[in-house]
Order: sequence, then C-alpha cells, then structure tokens
Amino acid sequence: MNIHGKHYRTIWPEIGKNGVINIIDQRQLPHSFIVEQLCTVDDVFKAIREMHVRGAGLIGATAGFGMYIAACKASDDSFMEEMIKAGEHLNSSRPTARNLKWAVDRVLAALNQVESAAAKRKVAFDTACAIADEDADFCKRLGEHGKELIAEISKKKGGKPVNILTHCNAGWLAFVDYGSATAPIYAARDAGIPVHVWVDETRPWNQGAKLTAWELQQEGIDNTLITDNAGGHLMQHGMVDMVIVGTDRTTRAGDVANKIGTYLKALAARDNSIPFYVALPSSTFDWTIDNGYDIPIEMRSGDEITKISGLDPSGAANTVAIAAPGTKAANYSFDITPARLVTELITERGRCKADKMAIAELFPEYAHL
Repeated sequence: MNIHGKHYRTIWPEIGKNGVINIIDQRQLPHSFIVEQLCTVDDVFKAIREMHVRGAGLIGATAGFGMYIAACKASDDSFMEEMIKAGEHLNSSRPTARNLKWAVDRVLAALNQVESAAAKRKVAFDTACAIADEDADFCKRLGEHGKELIAEISKKKGGKPVNILTHCNAGWLAFVDYGSATAPIYAARDAGIPVHVWVDETRPWNQGAKLTAWELQQEGIDNTLITDNAGGHLMQHGMVDMVIVGTDRTTRAGDVANKIGTYLKALAARDNSIPFYVALPSSTFDWTIDNGYDIPIEMRSGDEITKISGLDPSGAANTVAIAAPGTKAANYSFDITPARLVTELITERGRCKADKMAIAELFPEYAHL
C-alpha cells in the first residue's frame, strides 16, 4: 500500500545484505515513519513480542524471515538443531496468533527437503519470501470476494456510501500488503464504490487510532475515529451497514480469536441485525481445534492499560500515567467470538458460513485433520 504516495510492504529483505530484513516499526506510527533492520533471531523475537510488528499475517511473515536469519547464522555441523531451537524461541514470542507457528513449521518442513547447509539456507530464504508473497496475494484475493458484499449494500442504498465498522487494525500494516478486513474496502474503493469507515480506537494499544485511521488516510478513504464503546450506539441509530474484522486465529469450526472487544461488537451487530464478517487468509485457520476457548489468550503487561503514549504539545514523544499509582490492571489481549455470531468468513477462496462443514467444503485438503 502507499505511504505519502510511495508503495511499501510491511516487511522486505535488504537487497545485497544476506540475513538482513527491513520492517516498519509500528510503535512509532502515525507520528514517525521508521524503517528498522532485523539482523538476529533475538531482533525478530523482540520485534514480535514488543509489537514493532503485529497482526496475524505480518507476525507469520516476520517469523518466516526470522527463520531465514537463523539459517544464515546456523553452523553447518549442527544446522537443524540450531534451526529447531530458533523456531522454539520465535514460537514463544506471542501465543495467540496462528500464523506464527504455521510459518516456523513451514520453513522447518522445507528445510527437511534438501541436504546441504547451503541448500537449506537458500530454501529458508525462498520459503520466507513465498510466505510473504502468498500473504499479500491471499489478502488481495479475499478483498475481491469481500468487495461483492459491499457492492450489494451499495446497490441497496442507491449508491450512497457504505458505512463499515472495523475493530483494531486488520489493514495492510497487520499483513504484508492489502490487509484482511481492509482488503474489501480497498477493492471497493478501486471499483468506484463509495465507502466510509468507522474506526474503533482499540485500547490499550490504540491500533485503530494509530494505524487504521492513518493507513486509510494515506489511501484517501473516508474514515472517522470513534471510541471503542461507541460502536453499539452507531448501530442502534442505523449508522453502520456492516462490520468487518480480522482474526489472529480461527478454529476449523469457525470460532474467532481477535483483538479484545471484538466479541462485544459481534453481540451489538447481532442485536441490531447488522452483518458481521471476519476476513482471513487460510494461514490463520487452526485446523487442529474446534472450540475457540482452547485458543491461548495472551495476557500482556498492565502498564499498557495504566499508561498511554503520544506526542506532547512540543511534539516530543512521551508516556504518561492515566491511573492512580498502584492500580492493578488485567490486560487480556484477545477474546473469542463464537461462530454463531459470525455472518460469514471471507477467505482467499471465497466466502463461507462459520461452521465446520462449510469451512471443510472450501478447504477440503484439511477436512481429515
């Protein structure tokens, strides 16, 4: 997507420098655009854990490139042992996003197909690049399928703007390009369909305020920032036509783990007869579980709730306390939206109901798992 009119992906290899990967440090957005270089597995671990990168697809792509970096550092004599250890380290960075372990496992499986250390290093790089390219391609394709839903609503409204509510950031900043929840919005814009996006601020990291609103502005898409708890009010007053969110892990039966607060949006949408869609590339499915409550929910530091960062009047970045000293805070990062509250899933292969049979029909190669 575009930043000040220039195309960027969220992650890319440094040309001419083996084992060096570029990312956009998302902690600095929207006030500063900083490209950070990752050169070690620990750099990648820190980038994922401390949310220099975040979002299901981008976490997966970053983990894939992290395995490539590990391959560049691994010794010939103990190559696979070191790679397995690197994969375990990366997998421990964040627990909820499915794409993380999926990408690590995919690189390890590819390494087992060749013999020499030199060949393994090349395969690690090629596989990491394939993961990134596939992520962008899948997001673009699911955007075309989601665009059809927006077009239907636009037709019913006589061409008036379609009001779409999002939660957190499932934009291109959460993937390699295009995004999941935003991909249908970008596709609709490209097709000349007028859209307006209600952007949840999404406490405590404020990904909506800092990332979604900013990237929509960069793409020239009309949007309005709202507090997390305003969505239900807007729905009650007929100001939302549809909800599109992303997901960090979705079970094979259609339960959805997404940023905390997603469940409440789904409940409000159901109460107001508003369609609630979840957009995801297939790499985000967990084909091993049915029940969403088996998904581990990340608990992060309470400081993320009791403090907030931004620019002060002088333009300097500062973090300030917003709660009394000693305040206890429970920082659950994700919640589970049961499949029964999801109108449809939007994937790169098309749309389907959020149930085990419909998902298996769309992805028959995983039906036996």
